[in-house]
Amino acid sequence: MPGDALVRHVVTFGRVLHEAGLEVGPGRVQDALCGLDAVELTSQDDVYWTLRQTLVSRHDELDLFDRAFRAWFLRSPVVPPLRGVPVRQARPESLERSGPGADDRSESADGRSIVLGASTREILREKDFAEMTPDEFQRAKQLVAAIAQARPRRTSRRRYPDPRGEVLDIRRLVRRSLRTGGDPVDRPFRARKSVPRKLVLLCDVSGSMALYTRALLLFLHAAVGSGRGVEAFAFGTRLSRLTPDLSRRDPEAGLDRATAAAVDWGSGTRIGASVKELNDVYGRRALTRGAVVVVLSDGWEREDCVLLGREMARLQRAAYAVIWVNPIKGSPDYQPLAGGMQAALPFVDRFLPGHNLRSLEELAAVLAGIERRRAA
Repeated sequence: MPGDALVRHVVTFGRVLHEAGLEVGPGRVQDALCGLDAVELTSQDDVYWTLRQTLVSRHDELDLFDRAFRAWFLRSPVVPPLRGVPVRQARPESLERSGPGADDRSESADGRSIVLGASTREILREKDFAEMTPDEFQRAKQLVAAIAQARPRRTSRRRYPDPRGEVLDIRRLVRRSLRTGGDPVDRPFRARKSVPRKLVLLCDVSGSMALYTRALLLFLHAAVGSGRGVEAFAFGTRLSRLTPDLSRRDPEAGLDRATAAAVDWGSGTRIGASVKELNDVYGRRALTRGAVVVVLSDGWEREDCVLLGREMARLQRAAYAVIWVNPIKGSPDYQPLAGGMQAALPFVDRFLPGHNLRSLEELAAVLAGIERRRAA
């Protein structure tokens, strides 16, 4: 890339690291740019080690730097670390040497390195949910729970004390100046913080989705447990709110309650009527206004597709972004020929597959990266 573009790219990367908690200032960014002038920019190893030597000052910052480097320069999806399982992530330069014979390693609680097997996690990420054995599905649960922690963000209207803020906190400034005889020696600032945006999830539990429903409901369960502002629904022939049922900490208990709550489980599909009920009942409560709405369905509509198109248009006008996740899209021969899918697509901001763990990682990356309306 041109020199000016490279400088902007590295400066923005430094800001990303600073927001992540690393002690990165203008001086370190300048050192990084000087270091990059002396190395081959086409070599991933040279760029990685130059930035690491100049931008990282403590050992406990290495994992944060590696995650940021992979996301910023290698465009890898950002997946939150598993709770309670301290996994050592591979260095970016080791990706080129990884292959079918490479070992997945993790660290135990006492710091010992444990070999998990030859690329077992990578194989599990690529395997279709419909083809997983019960044992593989049990191992995938924890990964699904980690992936679902990603949330869309928004800038809060309120301002909070922040030493790096851009607006003076006049009230605190006056109060503190009383200690120094009225001289504003200490100048407190305020800034707007990034807070989670509302997230609405609608999962198709009709018969055509039977092979993927349980895995997708695990995603819904983990998303509901990620914090406030998440609403989960299931639909087949009618709409059912699952948020209270999925609020339990035990995923199996939550899924059992969700199964009992959705009385039309495994039946036909009336997507248009379900979206209409969402707009009529919950849209009036401003549930979808400004929210990111994720529809997980194969798009098979049993009734009139005109209704679905009309209600999807209403939903798009109220929502911040609409994302449609279709497990069948994971097939290389897939084409959106179903009438319901064709009616909904004009009002969808992002159309994604949802057939394996890697596709859910892509969904998490999209949710975490939405910065403006209709830019999913």
